[in-house]
Amino acid sequence: MKTKQHPTVLLIENDTSVVDWYKDYLKNEPMKLVQVDIEAALMYLQQVIPQAVLLNLELPNRHGMNIIKHIHQQQLGCAVIVITTDKAVDLIVEVRRYGTFDVIQKPFKIHQLIFTLHQALSKSSEIPPTETGQKKVKPYSQFIGTSPAMQRVYQKIAQVANSKASILITGETGTGKELCAQALHQASQRQNKPFFALNCAAIPDNLIESELFGHVKGAFTGAIQNRQGMASLANGGTLFLDEIGEMDLNLQCKLLRFVETGTFYKLGSSQLETVDIRFIWATNRQLHSAIKAGRFRQDLYYRLKVSSIFLPPLRHRGQDILRLAIRFLKQYAQLEEKSFKSFSREAEKILLNYDWPGNVRQLQNVIHNLVLSHYGETITADMVQCTLAEEIEPLCDIIPPQSQDKPLATAEVAKTPPKTILPLWQVEKTAILEAIEFCNGSVVQAAKLLGIGKTTLYRKQQNWKLIKSSL
Repeated sequence: MKTKQHPTVLLIENDTSVVDWYKDYLKNEPMKLVQVDIEAALMYLQQVIPQAVLLNLELPNRHGMNIIKHIHQQQLGCAVIVITTDKAVDLIVEVRRYGTFDVIQKPFKIHQLIFTLHQALSKSSEIPPTETGQKKVKPYSQFIGTSPAMQRVYQKIAQVANSKASILITGETGTGKELCAQALHQASQRQNKPFFALNCAAIPDNLIESELFGHVKGAFTGAIQNRQGMASLANGGTLFLDEIGEMDLNLQCKLLRFVETGTFYKLGSSQLETVDIRFIWATNRQLHSAIKAGRFRQDLYYRLKVSSIFLPPLRHRGQDILRLAIRFLKQYAQLEEKSFKSFSREAEKILLNYDWPGNVRQLQNVIHNLVLSHYGETITADMVQCTLAEEIEPLCDIIPPQSQDKPLATAEVAKTPPKTILPLWQVEKTAILEAIEFCNGSVVQAAKLLGIGKTTLYRKQQNWKLIKSSL
């Protein structure tokens, strides 16, 4: 009969007296404590992947940061707990950037360390090992994808889901911020309570307050009856406010009071109401810039951002693009009663190398368009090229006029033979190549004349090469 194997905790510490202290206090805990000095740590991690790492950051030559970066870059999946005497905010922010599980500042009490270790090991045990020994977190809720970028999102959700703290979700438009909010709600103890979402950019400023707090009959013109707001309806559950950066400054003041006290007044009412709500916020804007410009309250920002989750753009998610594309293909083939089942290899290559400025939402729309516009069992490269060409905006406004001569008369226009209609991406390519030639080969100058960034121009050149190679 096999005995249950205890999880391994790697202690990276050079001071032997400190090592003895750890061993003495953790000897009765259900874990296997393995100690190495900083010089041997990397070699150990190349051979064995522990469930958790206890790392003394005060090691010579910043070797502690090298360990953190190695674990992060190699996606080892072990929970890193940093021990430090340094209370500098910039250091803690830097450590957090690399996905550490927690930072414990000296001096600390042993029960704090033991509690954190048990939490780390509990989360680690939920991640089944892969064939390479790495650990992966299963996608939450309706998320699709197992890329390293999304693994960090899932791990963060696991860490903060049961907290009562406000969570700020950031990321580009179309990355799935509301999906992330729903995943946080479903993974929390409030999962059986209401979840309400309010998009601050989709509702006029004069109506948001009523949507949020509700109103009584006669509060304003058109208020013909009492109305519950989302603050009341979400009591006990989660309230998700999307595009929070678009909220009017006057309402931001009322929102701050609501978040701090859990109390509010309906429009037109003098009765104070109290609710218990977990707040989740989202934005695709740089709120620091909005604060500097006076469009967003700094005190509200720091009250909202207790913890944050960054959703990566689709172009940083690698093979997740194909996983999502296959899911959408099956979904829309069934919906539109088509027989599509897969993508050709050339089509997959194009999808993987496209930059997806609209992220997952754009990919979803492109796949739906592909299914609507074509027939067969396999999506080909030609189909993808034609559909993506429709995504590119015409550059007619930047193509110089060919002539300032008098326009042709109607009869003359009728006699003019029709020109060959080219795909939109070819028209764009011609305009860009002409601009580069006009600038004597300077891509930077051409980008300025065209009104686009030089990185965008370079990226389009790569897409042309990809399309050419797939023909």
